[in-house]
Amino acid sequence: MFTGIIEDIGSIASITKSGGKWEFHVKTVLADRDLREGDSIAIDGVCLTATRIGDGGFYADASLETLNVTTLTEKKTGTKVNVERAMSPDGRFGGHFVMGHVDAIGIIVDMRKAGDSVRISIEIPPDISRYIVKKGSVAIDGISLTVNDQKNNIFTVNVIPFTVSKTTLGEKNPRDKVNIETDIVGKYIESFLAKGENKGVDLDFLYEHGYIKGD
Repeated sequence: MFTGIIEDIGSIASITKSGGKWEFHVKTVLADRDLREGDSIAIDGVCLTATRIGDGGFYADASLETLNVTTLTEKKTGTKVNVERAMSPDGRFGGHFVMGHVDAIGIIVDMRKAGDSVRISIEIPPDISRYIVKKGSVAIDGISLTVNDQKNNIFTVNVIPFTVSKTTLGEKNPRDKVNIETDIVGKYIESFLAKGENKGVDLDFLYEHGYIKGD
């Protein structure tokens, strides 16, 4: 699990393509911060596994399925990416629950200054727009942000200067693609309600499905 608080802006040093996967070599200062083989690490919000550590960074494989549903296929040598290690058990929680499982690719439709901040509007597929809630959380390229407004399948976030400087958002432009992960809490609630739609959600239902325990 991740928090959406980006730890470093890394860069793609190389991409090795084979029939069933692409291997990414990402240069990052995190390689010197207790990063080990087998650790989960997020690249632009995509959870991957570090298969090797070395050469100033780490190596990670992306399967064809991952490539099909994320912006990783857009990456080139030299592309900058947001990097975050998985949250440690004793770490502080500063963003929101980010799983590293991208829901869809969004498209930036507008970027403009709003005081010192940058206001970004993103178009997403209609089928995931129900998970976007005003004042709720969303991860954009792995960055935990708050939804300021939503209309149909377009939502808007305000990004403060600090976040712009510490992530790749400062290099984005209209029509650029970004990875979108909606809040996992909304998905759990939807699943919960779907399971109880036939008999109604009451205390018996909660006991039966293990959501609450008896004395």
